[in-house]
Amino acid sequence: MYFISGLLTPPAVRIIHSGHACNVEDERYSERVYTIREGETLELVCLVSGHPRPQIRWTKTAGSASDRFQDSSVFNETLRISRIQRHQGGRYYCKAENGLGSPAIKSIRVDVYYLDDPVVTVHQSVGEAKEQFYYERTVFLRCAANSNPPVRYSWRRGREFLSQGSDKGVEIYEPFFTQGETKILKLKNLRPQDYANYTCTASVRNVCGIPDKSVLFQLSNRTASPTIKLLVEDPIVANPGQTVTLVCITSGGEPTPVLTWVRNAEGLPKKSVLNGGTLTIPAISTEEAGVYSCLASNNVGNPAKKSTNIIVRALRKGRFWITPDPYHNDDNIQIGREVKISCQVEATPAEELMFSWLKNGRPLRSSERMVITQTDPDVALGTTNLDIIDLKFTDFGTYTCVASLRNGGIPEISIDVNISSTTVPPSLTVPRGKSPLVTQEGDTVELQCLVSGKPKPIILWSHADKEAPMPDGSMQTESYDGILRIVNVSREMTGTYRCQTSQYNGFNVKPREAIVELIVQYPPAVEPVYTEIRQGLGRAFSLSCRVLRAHPSRVLKYEWKLGTRLLTVGQFDTRDETEYHVRALNREGYGAYTCDITNEAGAGRCTFLVTGKAFGPEFYYDTYSALWQNKPSVYGFKLQWTQMNPNAVDRIMAYRLGIKQTGQQRWWEQEITMEGTIQKGELLTYNLTELVKPEAYQVRLTPITRFGEGDSAERIIRYSAPVNPHWSKFHCNFEEEAICMFTQDKTEEFDWTRHSAATRDTKYTPNTGPSSDRSGSKQGYYMYIETSRPRQEGDKARLLTPLFNVAPKNPYGNVATNPTYCFSFYYHMYGKHIGSLNVYLRQKSQTGQDSSVWTLSGNQGDRWRQARIDIHPTYSFQMVLEGVRGPGIEGDIAIDDVTIEEGECRDPPPNSNLRSLAPPTAEHIWQLCLTLLLVLAGHRR
Repeated sequence: MYFISGLLTPPAVRIIHSGHACNVEDERYSERVYTIREGETLELVCLVSGHPRPQIRWTKTAGSASDRFQDSSVFNETLRISRIQRHQGGRYYCKAENGLGSPAIKSIRVDVYYLDDPVVTVHQSVGEAKEQFYYERTVFLRCAANSNPPVRYSWRRGREFLSQGSDKGVEIYEPFFTQGETKILKLKNLRPQDYANYTCTASVRNVCGIPDKSVLFQLSNRTASPTIKLLVEDPIVANPGQTVTLVCITSGGEPTPVLTWVRNAEGLPKKSVLNGGTLTIPAISTEEAGVYSCLASNNVGNPAKKSTNIIVRALRKGRFWITPDPYHNDDNIQIGREVKISCQVEATPAEELMFSWLKNGRPLRSSERMVITQTDPDVALGTTNLDIIDLKFTDFGTYTCVASLRNGGIPEISIDVNISSTTVPPSLTVPRGKSPLVTQEGDTVELQCLVSGKPKPIILWSHADKEAPMPDGSMQTESYDGILRIVNVSREMTGTYRCQTSQYNGFNVKPREAIVELIVQYPPAVEPVYTEIRQGLGRAFSLSCRVLRAHPSRVLKYEWKLGTRLLTVGQFDTRDETEYHVRALNREGYGAYTCDITNEAGAGRCTFLVTGKAFGPEFYYDTYSALWQNKPSVYGFKLQWTQMNPNAVDRIMAYRLGIKQTGQQRWWEQEITMEGTIQKGELLTYNLTELVKPEAYQVRLTPITRFGEGDSAERIIRYSAPVNPHWSKFHCNFEEEAICMFTQDKTEEFDWTRHSAATRDTKYTPNTGPSSDRSGSKQGYYMYIETSRPRQEGDKARLLTPLFNVAPKNPYGNVATNPTYCFSFYYHMYGKHIGSLNVYLRQKSQTGQDSSVWTLSGNQGDRWRQARIDIHPTYSFQMVLEGVRGPGIEGDIAIDDVTIEEGECRDPPPNSNLRSLAPPTAEHIWQLCLTLLLVLAGHRR
C-alpha cells in the first residue's frame, strides 16, 4: 500500500464510435461527422477521465439521446440506437462533470443516409383536353425521391438512355434549375415514339452500400388525370347510432387512380371500415360529424377531390328566461302588464328545429294576447318567445316549451316555466358566518350564496379580485344550488369570490351578486426538510431551521427534539429561524434531530440526521497500466481511490475490502489498515493479486472509523489482454480513434488533428506535412497541426499524454528514488513556414508549472525523425507536446509513435538534428570526439 497526493482532476471526454458506421471524418475546423445507413445500429462511446469519476450524460440538440429525443437523456458511457431513423440524425453531445472546473463537452454530428423509392408524376403545359389527353401536347415527367445525400437521377426510354441533346424532342432539367432534388424530363409536342415505358433511376452512388432504386411509368395516348364521382347526397343528415356509407368511384384516369378518404384535418373514425372507394361508419356519433373527402391520385396531373358533409342530428342545452314588462322600470311580474318567456335550444341541423308551447299540459296556439315567435336560426341560436300581453290572473300556470327536430330520430326536449303570483325576481345573500370563510389547506370547502326568488336561476361563480380561472379550469363555474364546492383546497385559492345570477332559468333582469372571502390557512413551510450532517466525536456544530412562509404568519412556537427526547422549546420573535447548538458531540448525540415549527394550521418539520459515518471512497479510473500479469493464469490489478471528505468525521482507521467474482455470491473480505490521517485528494493504492484470468471481479470498499462502518463504494474490474505485453512501456501510434487517451489542452488557440495521408486534403496547405505515417503507410494515422486559415502566427496547440503514476519496482515496494524514464517520439517538420515544436514535463505537485525538456524550430526536411529525452519525475506526470504556428500556411508539424518506458534512453536517435535544452556535459563531448576519430580512421583505410 502506498500513497500519491493531489489527484483531483476536472473531467475530459472523447467520443469514439463502434456500430455500423459508413464513415467517420473530421471536417476542417468545425465538427466530427459520423455517417450511418438508416436502419443500422448507432453506437457511440464517450471515453471519460477525471477524478472523482465524472457523471456522463448524452443529449441531442433537439432533446435527448433516445428514440423520441424530447424529455430524457442517456446517463451512461455508451449511446446505442438500434434501427436508427432519419429523424434521429443531428448533433449529439457527451457531457461529463464531477464538480471540478467546467463540465467537459464533446459533440459529433450523426448523418443518417437513406434513399426512398422514386416517384414519377406527369404534368402538362396547357389545360386538359377532353380526348387524347397527351396528343400533340408538351408533357413533363417529374422524378423525385427523398434521400440523404442528394440523389442523382437518370432516365431511360425503353432500353435507351436519355441525356441532354441525345434527342431533339427531349429536354432534361437538372435539379439546379428546379425546386428541390428532382429531375424533369420534358417531351416537346409528343411524337408516336414518345409513347413508351420510361424508367427513372435514383442513385446516391452506392454510399453506405445503398443500392440504386428505379420506377417505371408507361406513357400512352390513354394517359389521363383522375376523375371521380360521389354516389351520395350532400349534405348527409343522419341520426345518432345510424350506419353511414359513403361511395366514391373513378370515372376516368390512366393509370387506374388510387382512392382514399379523409375527414377535415383529422383522421377517420377508428371504427370506420374502408374498402376501396367505399367508407362505412357504423353507429355514427355527433363527434364523428364533419366534411369527408374522397381523393383520387394516379401521379398524372393534379389529384381529384370531392367532398360531402355529414350532419348528425342533435338537441343540446335547453334553457329559458323570463323578461318582465320592458316598458316599465320594474323587475316584478304584475297583472295588466306584459311578460315574455324565452326558450333556447342548440339544434343540429338548425333548419329542422321546431318549437311548440303547452299551458298546463294543453297545446297553446298563437293569438292576439299569446304571441308565439321564433328567431331566424341563421341569425342566432334557436330561440322561441311567448309574449303574454295584458297579464291576467287566469294566465297563471305552467308553460312548457317543447323542442324537436322535423324529421325526428332523437328525443325532444321539454322546458317547464311556472308563472304565478309567487314568480318573483331573484335575490342573493351570503349566510351569516360564511364570509370570511377560514379553512385549512387540503380540506374540502363549500362557498355558499343563498338564492331566493321563483324560479331560482343558475348561479355563476368567478374570481372577484383577479382574472384567473376557477378550480375547474373555466373562468366561470355554474351552480344550480348556489354552492361552490372546492375539493383539496390550496393556498393559491385564497381570495375573493363573486356569486351572481345568470339570466338562464330565471329572470332576464340586472344580475344580482354577492361576495364571499376565502382564507386558506397552511402550516409553516420550512427548510431544510431533511439534511444529513456528518461529524466526529468531540466537535461542535449548529443546526438551523428556517420558516419560508406560513398562514397565519404568526408562528406560535418551535420545539427541538433528539429522537423522542425534548431538547428545547420557545416562541418566535421577529426572526424567521431558530438554531440549536451542540458544544461537544458525544456518542449519545448521534441520531435524528427534529425541529417542529407550529401555527394554527399545523406544523412544519426540519430533520437533521447527525451521524459519524464516513463518506464513501471514490475509485480512480485513470490509472495507467493498472493491470499487470507475471504468471500465465493469474493477473494483478492496481486498485486506486481517494476518500471523499476525509476530515468530516473521525480519522479513518481502516478499509474493509470485499472482492468476489462477478456472478458469484460469496464475498472474500479483509481489512486494510490506515496509518496516519488521510488528506483530501490523496490517492491511495492497494494491489490486488492472484486474480484468475479472464474473470471479472466486483470490488467493494468500506471506510471504518471508531463510529463504525461508513458508506461503501463498488466497481468492476475486468481482465483485458494488454496491447503491449511489457507493462513498463507505453506506446501510441494513433491508429485507434481513442488516441491512447491523449487529450487536447482547451486553453490554447486550436487542437492537434488525427489524420492519415490517404484522407488528408492538401489543397489548402501544399508543400508541407507528411505523405505517410512514420511506418511509411499512407493509410496509417498520425497527429498534426493544421496551419492554414484561420490560424495566425504564434497560435498554439497542446496535446497531453495520459497521467502516469511513478510506479514502484514491485507490487508492494516503495517508490524508487529519482526514477528515470525515456520519452521518445517521431516528428515531421517540413515546410518553409515551420514554427516550433516544444515538449514539457507536467507534474501533479507543481500547480500550473510545466518544465521545458525539449524544443526544435524551423524546416527539418520532408522526413520523419526521432527525438529521445530522459526525464526524472518524482510525482505523477504528463508529457505536453506543443505545436506553435509559424509565419505562413506551409508549416504543418506532425508527430507519431510516442513511447514512454522505464530506464534511460538506450541510444541517441540517428540524424535527429535536435537542439536539447540541457548543455552538453564533458562526457558527451568526449564521446562525440571519439566517434569522430573512429569515422576519420575508417575513411583513411
